[in-house]
Amino acid sequence: MCGRFTLVVSMEELMLRYELDPGNSVPYHRPQYNIAPTQMVLSIIHDGKGLRLGELKWGLVPSWAKDESMGSRMINARSETLLDKPAYRLPFERKRCLIPADGFYEWQRTGSGKQPYRIKLKSSELFSMAGLYDIWVREDGSKVATCTVITTRPNALMEPIHDRMPVILRREDELRWVRRGAEDPKELQQLLIPYPAEDMEAYPVNSTVNSVRNDSPLCIEKSS
Repeated sequence: MCGRFTLVVSMEELMLRYELDPGNSVPYHRPQYNIAPTQMVLSIIHDGKGLRLGELKWGLVPSWAKDESMGSRMINARSETLLDKPAYRLPFERKRCLIPADGFYEWQRTGSGKQPYRIKLKSSELFSMAGLYDIWVREDGSKVATCTVITTRPNALMEPIHDRMPVILRREDELRWVRRGAEDPKELQQLLIPYPAEDMEAYPVNSTVNSVRNDSPLCIEKSS
């Protein structure tokens, strides 16, 4: 699964990375060292003209859901079954998003408990996790925009740590993923593969990251 990630770059770096229009309004952003489910996360969609940056609540609530509570159970979507699950099928066909990150956390089981790791690109560059989003309407008419992170099988780096990892899209595939239009879902599914292990690195961090209340540079410091 993918249950925590980081986005510690500035808004300026984010705008440059995705070539976003500076004329569009953007949400407030500060470095985030321990992003967790149910929080608002920066996300990128295609509005039919270009890429737009906004916020989505992490935990997908399908448009047909009876209430919002199921969102906390839908923080991840397995790439292999997107077309089989009613909650993901329509978003996969029509509502795909990018979720920017510069690292994610995973916990490796050990004899004495669980060791948290931060996983990132060796280049330390921003990357895009493949996501889906949907809009749910409350009884009072207000709308809730939510998202989920797509996961896939682990690459060689991740395999000793965990049996799943988030789908990290190749940079050249990002626009294809979010662009609206008649894209064959089965062809898009071919993009949802493990990122090359040789381009990634993992290092242990201390237990500070275990609590969602902690959101400071201590979370990403290498543990001795």
